[in-house]
Amino acid sequence: MYKIIIDSCGEIPQNLKEDGRFVNVPLTLEINGEDIIDDETFDQASFLEKVANSPTGPKSACPSPAAYMSAMEGDADHIYVITLSAQLSGSYNSAILAKNLYEEEMEDEDREVRIHVFDSKSASIGETLIGMKIAELEDAGCSYEEVVEKTDAFIAEQHTFFVLETLETLRKAGRLSNLKAMIAGTLNIKPIMGSTDEGNIQQLGQARGMMKALDKMVECMKETAIHPEEKILAISHCNAPAAAEQLKERALKQMQFRDVFVIDTRGVSSMYANDGGLIMVL
Repeated sequence: MYKIIIDSCGEIPQNLKEDGRFVNVPLTLEINGEDIIDDETFDQASFLEKVANSPTGPKSACPSPAAYMSAMEGDADHIYVITLSAQLSGSYNSAILAKNLYEEEMEDEDREVRIHVFDSKSASIGETLIGMKIAELEDAGCSYEEVVEKTDAFIAEQHTFFVLETLETLRKAGRLSNLKAMIAGTLNIKPIMGSTDEGNIQQLGQARGMMKALDKMVECMKETAIHPEEKILAISHCNAPAAAEQLKERALKQMQFRDVFVIDTRGVSSMYANDGGLIMVL
């Protein structure tokens, strides 16, 4: 029996929530001194309104080791934890500490539980796709060691891309000057961002207007894709379903995939992407 734990930066589709083997552990968002738990109570519209009205940018706090340990409880003897990139959050380190503590507890109970924590080197639906890969391997009868090895190889081939509708969050966080943000807004410039091999963020290009930015993002994906016909393309959007469908159509015109799914962002991804942002992972 296995369990897949994903921090709440990773969106879990409804069918996987109903599966029972997928569990989210929430991060906490903070805006203007108010803490917002990124769980089933998260209200995206309310959060985006608070972000828009705040003079400062939102922040996030990773789950505690105790929260991860609570999610590990149960009958599963194989537990896989997937976290937001260790380059972007303390979620990975918290999960590692929880793993070590939980394994010690299981030793005292004379019960063998095998736990592996994966640094997704991604975020959002990148974490989701990793969880789906683990489930596929487990259901195919792979051993624990094979699941870990093949999932690590899957992560190494995975690439994450995103485009922002607005740069306000970056400006408020001090990562972009007021002048640059104003010029970008006036010229309708959209930066196309992507993950590095280490799980950090880099700018891949820019375009004037969202539709041109979507085309550029698909071009970037096509340049890095490895056997896309064998993989699932995942797209998440922050309050931008029409743009997400446009992105899906553009991607399908350029490449073939095993499957495609589109989902709305949860709290942490909404914080990063902001209103209108799009994330694409293959």
